[in-house]
Amino acid sequence: MTITITTAPCCWGVDDVKNPNLPAWERVFDEAAAAGYGGLELGPYGYVPLDHQRVAEALSERNLFIVAGTIFDDLVSPDNRQNLLRQTDEICAVITRLPQPGQAEGQRFKTPYLTVMDWGHDERDYAAGHSNRAPRLSDKDWAGMVANIKAIAELARDKYGVRAVIHPHAGGYIEFADEIERIAGDVLAETAGFCLDTGHTYYAGMDPVETLRRYADRLDYVHFKDIDQAVFERVLGEKIRFFEACAQGVMCPIGRGIIDYPEVKRALAEIGYHGFITVEQERDPLSVAGSLDDVKESRDYLRSVGF
Repeated sequence: MTITITTAPCCWGVDDVKNPNLPAWERVFDEAAAAGYGGLELGPYGYVPLDHQRVAEALSERNLFIVAGTIFDDLVSPDNRQNLLRQTDEICAVITRLPQPGQAEGQRFKTPYLTVMDWGHDERDYAAGHSNRAPRLSDKDWAGMVANIKAIAELARDKYGVRAVIHPHAGGYIEFADEIERIAGDVLAETAGFCLDTGHTYYAGMDPVETLRRYADRLDYVHFKDIDQAVFERVLGEKIRFFEACAQGVMCPIGRGIIDYPEVKRALAEIGYHGFITVEQERDPLSVAGSLDDVKESRDYLRSVGF
């Protein structure tokens, strides 16, 4: 098993690019390097400038690479198709010109990846973690989402050689076990892979280890999170948006929470996973002062258990 550990701007509270409290992207780069990471994700569309020369220089100065870009938007609405394809075009045009890591033997697809996540629906945001009360899409709306995902993935692949990976995410319309199974059947491996996230699968009521094993044949990229069980149990009893729960500390440094990472490591070794794993810890950007310590703690813990 050849694994490279990376990180992402969400560890600094960067999820909503309209939030006025976001840290400068240069700070994220500085602290990712200071914490011992060799690379990171670009973050949500509109955070890091779409100026490949400027960003490449900033990465090179810090000896960093970019592992993935991100689509984090409404994947359901047919009216959003052109916006999604514009983002895909602009993101892929940048990430394919940025410094890249060495590729691991046995890695299915080369970096950079394009993580594709559904977001932007109040009815699902407030139901994050609650499969029994989360509304499901109609067959028509599901088909529209599938068509949008396929259009994104095909553009990324055919124009840029970028592998799109579907990322089930708490608070979106691909979150729970039935939805992951359905999307696996409707978007085939030739079109897109999966980026499974240990924290989001746990949040959605699944066993992260078993989910990794179940979708081993689709697993092109992995995200690691950890969950503070006491906070998790409390916020599940509240009417609360997913990122409001994150602001309350439901995501914690890896090693402090409920997820069994030695067992995750055994599962990844058994399925023969090679490639990249990105550490994430969603938080309120107002608590960014703790980001460097937390991402370093996560990296140090993962090293201690063999990653």
